[in-house]
Amino acid sequence: MAKQKMIASEAICETLVAEGVEHVSGIVGSAFMDLLDLFPAAGIRFIPVRHEQSAAHMEDAYTRVTGKCGVVIGQNGPGITNMVTSVAAANMGHTPMVVIAPSAGTKTVGWDGFQECDQVSVFKAITKATIRLPHPSRAADCTRTAFRTAYALRGPVLLDIPRDYFYGEVEDYILEPHQYRVDDRGCGSPEALQRAAELLATAKKPVIVSGRGVVDTDAHDIVAQIADLLTAPVACTYLHNDAFPANHPLHVGPIGYMGSKAAMNTLAEADVILALGTRLSVFGTLPQYDINYFPETAKIIQVDINPLNIARTHPIEVGIIGDAKAAAIEILKLLQAKVGDRKPDEARLKEVADRKAAWNKEIEELAMVPGNPINPRRVLFELAKVMPEDAILATDIGNVASTANSYFNFNKGRQHIAALTFGNTGFSYPAALGAKLGRPEAPVFNIVGDGAWGMSLHEVSTAVQENIPVVACVFHNTAWCAEKKNQIDFYNNRFYGVDIEAPNFAEVAKVMGAYGATVDRAEDVGDAFLAAIKSGRPAVLQFEVDGTQLAPPFRKDALSLPVRYLDKYKHLDYRNW
Repeated sequence: MAKQKMIASEAICETLVAEGVEHVSGIVGSAFMDLLDLFPAAGIRFIPVRHEQSAAHMEDAYTRVTGKCGVVIGQNGPGITNMVTSVAAANMGHTPMVVIAPSAGTKTVGWDGFQECDQVSVFKAITKATIRLPHPSRAADCTRTAFRTAYALRGPVLLDIPRDYFYGEVEDYILEPHQYRVDDRGCGSPEALQRAAELLATAKKPVIVSGRGVVDTDAHDIVAQIADLLTAPVACTYLHNDAFPANHPLHVGPIGYMGSKAAMNTLAEADVILALGTRLSVFGTLPQYDINYFPETAKIIQVDINPLNIARTHPIEVGIIGDAKAAAIEILKLLQAKVGDRKPDEARLKEVADRKAAWNKEIEELAMVPGNPINPRRVLFELAKVMPEDAILATDIGNVASTANSYFNFNKGRQHIAALTFGNTGFSYPAALGAKLGRPEAPVFNIVGDGAWGMSLHEVSTAVQENIPVVACVFHNTAWCAEKKNQIDFYNNRFYGVDIEAPNFAEVAKVMGAYGATVDRAEDVGDAFLAAIKSGRPAVLQFEVDGTQLAPPFRKDALSLPVRYLDKYKHLDYRNW
């Protein structure tokens, strides 16, 4: 293999081509104009978003539905720093991503030049690594390193390139990915796998907790075989409702905020827990519905690709550092050798079925409480009834979007794209756009409140311009309802800063060139949703919903009734209510 003479921009672009990059999201800027000029000839589509935050949310979702590392780019300084929130979300969600970050030219660094910013320092805490190109001759090498690191550490990597380093002649190789990175992680140590199998084989009430690692490795079938062999109920981790098929008889639903009581009551009784591909986050395992469901006495077998996640939040009995699918395959083999053709535990199957039926009845009854405006649970219920089998749902954070965790189930992986534990508003719509880019054949929709929608509605213009037909389901209740619930429960109904005025977003969407419709009757929800999908256009549905129907506080554990000592504030003291 011979080195090739190139411009640094060409070296970067050809490395993107070698990595199979089909598109890059961002906003145009002078700093990377030389690289941008190459994209059409390279076959790379540039997606011009309206705000850089949206770009990383888009690529986050794109990666989740395809498994391919997303790429974003922006102008140095304000363009790149606009991505802080969405890159931090991808980092918390362990999504591989390469952030190409042009920076100030080397000749002016330190002189407070136009749009100068120490981007490496800004992003160091919210990425898996920051790489600064030291010289144009290293352009291809550093780009390769960014991809290698993003895949290896499962998260975003900042590639900082001084804007003058896009230029200059270099001689280097253009390598194929197999020549510089390996994705196979293995199954973990034989000793740990053997111990895991022994614990599971002798467990009285084993429960499997299936997480993001199962989704990313498409390991659902293997997990199902383990579950069938042990008659072990399977719970999905927080906001990964696609981590196990909902149509499987041992599926009990998601844990975490607004999750399934069937899952939580089942997990609370476990003597052995097989946690596959999950870090078992603190927020995702907090008590819910007054159920302290994560048992302190259970023996936990935790499988995660990142050794730093093992036993990080919960004490474990066995830790397995490995690929979720590879580890599950080995555990299954060992179990088959130990227990043979064990008969299904019919009593446990019935217990699971009864708990699921009771939970489904409970949330349906809550949804069917009439109201005008519409009960938001009713809208969620109706959407879930008509959602196409292959649909992808992106959910935001907030009162209604979080309640969706109770209503939507999926039979395949890579169908639920959620804001996860970073919990930033405005996530779901750009995420839906990214998911549609990754799976153009699938119907894609998002669920978002009118508060969060204000942070992302500008991207309807992007969807129209780029012909990305997703359906935005906007719940119009004129309030930040999750925070309003806090003021009800902890501040004696003193509402401040939570009420918002909003236009009719469906009409705004029409002005932007999209399909728009307003729904104010529960019986019209399903038809309106299917009509929006059938339109084949970017669509915005505004659902007029009751803002008094509120979910429990997100962080009941982190709030306290107010105590006041100064005279001017004593009337606010809860003891004086």
